[in-house]
Amino acid sequence: MKVNFTCTHWGSEYLDAAAFMDKVKLNGYDGVEINLPDQGDFLNEFLSELDDSFEKDPNFIFIPQQLIAPENESLNDFIKRMEKNLMRLVSYQPTYIHSHTGTDYFSFDDNCRIIEACMNIAEKTGIRILHETHRGRFSFHAAILLPYLQKFPELELVGDFSHFCVVSESLLQNQVEILSKVIPQVSHIHARIGYNQGPQVNDPFAPEWDNHMKVFEGWWKEIIHQKKEKGWQAFNITPEFGPAPYMPAMPFTLQPLGNQWEINVKMKDSLTNLFGK
Repeated sequence: MKVNFTCTHWGSEYLDAAAFMDKVKLNGYDGVEINLPDQGDFLNEFLSELDDSFEKDPNFIFIPQQLIAPENESLNDFIKRMEKNLMRLVSYQPTYIHSHTGTDYFSFDDNCRIIEACMNIAEKTGIRILHETHRGRFSFHAAILLPYLQKFPELELVGDFSHFCVVSESLLQNQVEILSKVIPQVSHIHARIGYNQGPQVNDPFAPEWDNHMKVFEGWWKEIIHQKKEKGWQAFNITPEFGPAPYMPAMPFTLQPLGNQWEINVKMKDSLTNLFGK
């Protein structure tokens, strides 16, 4: 199975689209993951760059993010806004869509209505929609996720277990059985190392985080192994260490304690050695 690596746009907003795409390719990524604006010069330039990338490499991976926050509105109005945004992203013909879905304070039934709306669009358009395990979403805790997986066994997840670690204030040592039910649903990995007090360590390659790295690599290996067993031909990973305030920073100066871009490239290279290409 080929393991591909997609580059997060998060943290590179200061670059124009052409400069960002050049940097992506120069650093050996196989595609991009991006929260696209719905209009403006950057969007137009990015779509032009994307067309050029597809022309040169039909296998270039493009994953837009669906990310809208609830406003002072009814659930029906929120779903309509989400559906409109998803259809906009579908029109760009992505590899699949990465969705920040629902909220942690909506009821189970309301979140199910939101998931069903996503599934209807995926079925209608043929574009898969994957749902990230993330704080603040319906999937904020591993155990909370299980009833949704029971109701929607076809649900595909973007696995970012750093969020589970923060919410549970642990490396999930006592949730092995729960994770065994979540891992089979993971169809994309966000490779970031979290810990019991935050979603991102300062530098995952510092020796004090060796144990955390091994734990996360163990989860990622199991995800990859299960997909190989199912006959998958390819799997995508986004190294997703973020900028400040995700990146811990010095007091007063707010200077980040690590270089986000360099850490993500190093994570890509490390996982390339672990899984091969």
